[in-house]
Amino acid sequence: MRQNACMTKFAQPVIRWQKNSGRHDLPWQNTRDPYRIWVSEIMLQQTQVSAVIGYYAKFMQRFPDIATLAAASADDVMRYWAGLGYYARARNLHRAAQVIQAKFEGEFPKTYDEVWALPGIGRSTAAAICAFAYREPRAILDGNVKRVFARHFGIEGDVRSKAIEDAMWLIADREVPKKDIESYTQGLMDLGATLCTRSSPSCLLCPLRATCVAFNEGRVAQLPGKSPKKETPHRQTRMLVMILANEVLIERRPPTGIWGGLWSLPEVALDEDAIGVAKNKYAVVLVKGRRPRPMPEVEHGFTHYSLTIYPVEIAVAKRGIACEERGRLWLNLSDVAGAALPAPVKKILRTLKGNF
Repeated sequence: MRQNACMTKFAQPVIRWQKNSGRHDLPWQNTRDPYRIWVSEIMLQQTQVSAVIGYYAKFMQRFPDIATLAAASADDVMRYWAGLGYYARARNLHRAAQVIQAKFEGEFPKTYDEVWALPGIGRSTAAAICAFAYREPRAILDGNVKRVFARHFGIEGDVRSKAIEDAMWLIADREVPKKDIESYTQGLMDLGATLCTRSSPSCLLCPLRATCVAFNEGRVAQLPGKSPKKETPHRQTRMLVMILANEVLIERRPPTGIWGGLWSLPEVALDEDAIGVAKNKYAVVLVKGRRPRPMPEVEHGFTHYSLTIYPVEIAVAKRGIACEERGRLWLNLSDVAGAALPAPVKKILRTLKGNF
């Protein structure tokens, strides 16, 4: 009886609000195609809806089904992900498509455990996919939902800690309704994204305000709890912008680490001799009398640190044989927009294009 009362006080207002006031016209909604839902859920991990919409449309146009995605080259997949960030998501998406093609004959798996077992899919993402595609009542717990739970149920502590997360999963499982799981799941996502926001939440519009601990106790600003703020590390690097006619030398980054698998400009430490590296490592012949030209520095933020890039333009008269090694190529500047390059590298090269 107590659980049914809880369901009425929490799940039902969420469902009712979502049906009347939630989001209904996003490009991945109004479908039960698990492939389209899966791609959207992966793109939406740690990324706002507004940033995903354009990428999703182009990605689905190029990879309309699992078979197409599985058969594509990693390079092609990364090209359609470039700029969206968190590139391990794209690698896992591609690998999972190949697993589905091989293990499930190209059909997206039907059970929660099979979905959860795919590369790049966690507990909450698997639940969201199964809720939207198969109407399976499963609990989700992404960052937005944690914030809603922390405020509504008055949960103290750092929501990123394992103890608090475990406690929230118990609540999440308890509150799952037996019907209208799509509206409930979408409603939780919509509440966290549009009303119960990190700063300046719209509490007076929230369907849960009558039972929200944080609202009724005046603790909205204090919840969810925060971990002690750590100083963000700062790193610096120099990128070599080696130009020959209207082409620039790029090389593939390692498969792991930042920008894993993308193409980028060659990097050297700030105290390294850029000219020496260009001549010795890449065996290029430089234009006589043309000194390296420092370009405007670029600042870029990652989740755990910030990066300052100091690009330097180097005029090349003749490409060296080392430039033809696997993992290196000369990119025409007119192809920069569609290349699988990190956003800061595209920014550097866009400033350069005006000179050609």
